[in-house]
Amino acid sequence: MLDVPLLIGGKSCPARDGRTFERCNPVTGEVVSRVAAATLEDADAAVAAAQAAFPVWAALAPNERRTRLLAAAELMQARASEFIEAAGETGAMANWYGFNVKLAAGMLREAASMTTQINGEVIPSDVPGSFAMALRQPCGVILGIAPWNAPVILATRALAMPLACGNTVVLKASELSPAVHRLIGQVLQDAGLGDGVVNVISNAPVDAPAIVERLIANPAVRRVNFTGSTHVGRIVAELAARHLKPALLELGGKAPFLVLDDADLDAAVDAAAFGAYFNQGQICMSTERLIVDSKVADAFIDKLAAKVATLRAGHPQADDSVLGSLVDASAGVRIKALIDDAVGKGARLVVGGQVDGSIMQPTLLDGVTPSMRLYREESFGSVAVLLRGDGDEALLSLANDSEFGLSAAIFSRDTGRALALAQRVESGICHINGPTVHDEAQMPFGGVKSSGYGSFGGKASIEQFTQLRWITLQNGPRHYPI
Repeated sequence: MLDVPLLIGGKSCPARDGRTFERCNPVTGEVVSRVAAATLEDADAAVAAAQAAFPVWAALAPNERRTRLLAAAELMQARASEFIEAAGETGAMANWYGFNVKLAAGMLREAASMTTQINGEVIPSDVPGSFAMALRQPCGVILGIAPWNAPVILATRALAMPLACGNTVVLKASELSPAVHRLIGQVLQDAGLGDGVVNVISNAPVDAPAIVERLIANPAVRRVNFTGSTHVGRIVAELAARHLKPALLELGGKAPFLVLDDADLDAAVDAAAFGAYFNQGQICMSTERLIVDSKVADAFIDKLAAKVATLRAGHPQADDSVLGSLVDASAGVRIKALIDDAVGKGARLVVGGQVDGSIMQPTLLDGVTPSMRLYREESFGSVAVLLRGDGDEALLSLANDSEFGLSAAIFSRDTGRALALAQRVESGICHINGPTVHDEAQMPFGGVKSSGYGSFGGKASIEQFTQLRWITLQNGPRHYPI
């Protein structure tokens, strides 16, 4: 069992009232981590520590910030086994957490490379003798709220570019992966960023609304970034708007995967299986809607069903498990209800559908219609549905018939044809002949519609985590009308 204290001002500490909560392995029920349950006063203290550390961190030369972030990346990779040890919090496979550490370390390296790329510009002025500049400067304290499903990647993403831009950070850890999020903070602390530069707050699930509201309302918090469900994202957005805080939101998805009539079906099947079922479909980019031209739909679904039948879900440490566990048994109950609703209304269960506690076998359905909940609702689980259309325009219409717009994919041997469609898909991300699940540290990552707004990743996020200021220098006399 892991003991998980708060990280405030560079020090590990319990909650002020001593309260803790426990996170259990969803498969075995064993306690994985005992976690400090922060009070409102602890939340205030974390912000105060970040605010106190801000002047020194912001004043560091960019190459010094680069050096410290690079050291953090190296240390994160060196401690990969500690992150994998905490995978029991979510029931994920070890390879998923290993990939998380690799990409998260890459995010720290990419952020390090950005410290010298925070540029301004000189703007011509109509005022004689006026030298006008637009400068980007650090904002102050950034609040990052990260989820459990890709815990190392998404919590690191909440920190890396804010730090590169000269801000200090308070990370509100997920109640479902608190040990992993706390370990990220410790890695950054041990790498020498400085006391208070990164602070980590964990809270009991029942306290989450009050803690989040207290953090957002704090005047020292200047920006908010949130990754998670659209439902909670709306709450965060409303709170941020109430306190006039800009927010970067990366929310839910219902990723469409278009298969045109000329597609390489074997390549499409491999990408669809990975995108739909990796990490039990618990990724915001997961493929949920397989939108296939009717000419090739039967052949595609037969090939995919054969592939899915080989993807056994089980205890993450079992030798024959390809997929691990859902985050908890309640997720299985929720997803099974979506499947039962679809089957009860006429959909065909092609393969899968079995749920045993938090272990759910990968599931594929055909014949899903708009009357079924699975047509529109994000399952966030190991489920994909096949939708048929006649021709490219019909496939595009089905793809855009969703409130979500995060990731998408198109498979076709005619790349020009696919590129023309990609520019009309309503999503922040679209991959041609690749899976919907794909991320790289330097790429702009964000969605449209109910999938949020703003972009993480490299240069795109500089705008999110700096304040643009107009500064002028008057040379010589200036004429005034009075």
